[in-house]
Amino acid sequence: MKFVGIADTHSRHRGIILPKGDVLIHGGDISYRGEKLEVEDFLSWFAKQDFEFKIFIAGNHDFLFEKIKTKELERLLPDGVIYLNDSGIDIRGIHIWGSPITPKFFNWAFNRTRGEAIKKHWKLIPADTDILITHGPPYGILDQVANESHVGCVDLLQTVKVIKPKVHFFGHIHESFGIRNTVDTKFINACQMNEIYQLVNKPVVFEL
Repeated sequence: MKFVGIADTHSRHRGIILPKGDVLIHGGDISYRGEKLEVEDFLSWFAKQDFEFKIFIAGNHDFLFEKIKTKELERLLPDGVIYLNDSGIDIRGIHIWGSPITPKFFNWAFNRTRGEAIKKHWKLIPADTDILITHGPPYGILDQVANESHVGCVDLLQTVKVIKPKVHFFGHIHESFGIRNTVDTKFINACQMNEIYQLVNKPVVFEL
């Protein structure tokens, strides 16, 4: 299957040209302020994209998804759009798991304190996960900010080392767009925007 991945579009999704594929993945930060109108515009656009499967998670800017009630969320999501929130889906034998959680930084959405509070979420990831979608990166992998500090999650890295997903897909750190291949896992930071919120990067394509 051919996967096309994007992340951190921050309401600029209509400026993106998507290549063809079977599955479209968005790794969170669909909006800039997390307001309902922003989210509705994204979902309307996302649902119309010509992919058999369309999957997304929320990011730290997407406050609406942290506050919304289940029934309202069900009404908001268009047919054919799959939203993952510490949950998974099986697509033709490929096990996909998604989580919006990132280490605490100021007062953003889906933030958790490093250590036990964030480990609770990573413990939910099934051992047979093929594609892991998290909004933020693991520590030391495509996670450097402008001052070259590594800001990824240490506990997430430890979980990924154990589970060994074929692909770990994320965004969040705009400065570190790219792909890193290891023996067990392909790591993808698919941020579409750079650190000054310019839409400069192309969607990432991979196959499983």
